[in-house]
Amino acid sequence: MGSFFGSFGRKELSVLIVRDADDIVRALREALADAGEAERPGLEVALRVAEEAAAVPERELRGRWVREQRAAVGYTGPDDESVHAVKALRTAQPELSLLAAVQLTRDAVRA
Repeated sequence: MGSFFGSFGRKELSVLIVRDADDIVRALREALADAGEAERPGLEVALRVAEEAAAVPERELRGRWVREQRAAVGYTGPDDESVHAVKALRTAQPELSLLAAVQLTRDAVRA
């Protein structure tokens, strides 16, 4: 049975960045507002960490994901737009079309 990754047999995959950091920041701020003196220092540190995570641009997150995927299949080559880098990404994520893998690889280089 075929897969449903686009029409006419083309394999496409959109990489969706799921960001929970904003929700975590909001929850930490609420907890900090109600916290006792003993809890405040730890919550303040956690809030700073969560705010830093929330500030990371999506392109950087995609780049990190691409590098993690390539590393998972043993790619140790340069972080460039080479055929080997694209092939490693497609090996890790065979659902990706060539076009998607090339674009994600370019994003990783620019991140």
